[in-house]
Amino acid sequence: MSASADHSPLGKAVRYADQYDPALLFPIPRAPQRAQLGISGQPGFFGADLWTAYELSWLNARGKPQVAIAHVMVPCESTHIVESKSFKLYLNSFNGTRIGDAQEVQRRIQADVSAALWQGGPVRASAGVRLIAPEDFDREAVHELDGLSLDRLDIDCDVYEQPAPELLTAVFDEQPVEETLTSRLLKSNCPVTGQPDWGSVQIRYAGPQIDQAGLLRYIISFRNHNDFHEHCVERMFMDIWQRCRPAKLSVTARYTRRGGLDINPWRTSHPAKPPANVRTARQ
Repeated sequence: MSASADHSPLGKAVRYADQYDPALLFPIPRAPQRAQLGISGQPGFFGADLWTAYELSWLNARGKPQVAIAHVMVPCESTHIVESKSFKLYLNSFNGTRIGDAQEVQRRIQADVSAALWQGGPVRASAGVRLIAPEDFDREAVHELDGLSLDRLDIDCDVYEQPAPELLTAVFDEQPVEETLTSRLLKSNCPVTGQPDWGSVQIRYAGPQIDQAGLLRYIISFRNHNDFHEHCVERMFMDIWQRCRPAKLSVTARYTRRGGLDINPWRTSHPAKPPANVRTARQ
């Protein structure tokens, strides 16, 4: 059953189940937050939410614990997101469950998450799930977001409470540019618990050149804003799209993990290959 985050297990004391239970997944509709951005129906962007789950374990047929890392790709056109604590509780429910092999674990996660993402309707785009076995852990790369760092700018900042799109400006009477800009100064807060969510953001665009100082101030203005990762990135995408009017735009954020899970939203104005789900040093 989907509802608001207030009815989710987030911020509440709960019992950790150790037997497989897909009912632990708590879907939250995307529509209310998107309506605040003037988005109704299907959004005018593409993208996905890239999750990495580092705390996944189950028992094999003989009762021996197995471990893996899970990469999960959630399509942004889904009607719902899955509240993060409920996803962690769901993964924990595998801990005492005997399952034949990793392929069966992968199949169950894909089916259960996909059903939650389309709560109350047909599954139009399944979640993508890939498990990384222990023998492949050493291949998991660490790489910072590519691009020119906005953090090099020596600027004054005094807006922290709410995103301030009025800080965004672009030069419309000069030759358009194509560039990639990054910042490690993204921070927002969980809308239920108030805990800080730390992240890095990458902005790729083609079009009128965006004022970099104003863009950095805008990113910093999220510092005390309360919202989920997915909604913060969609707000950022829509503000830049409307204020700076690029011909092409993509916004990617990589948030540090909490409870063994990181959530990394990506939104783009045009169909494109998703970015590699590669963690940064802080993740």
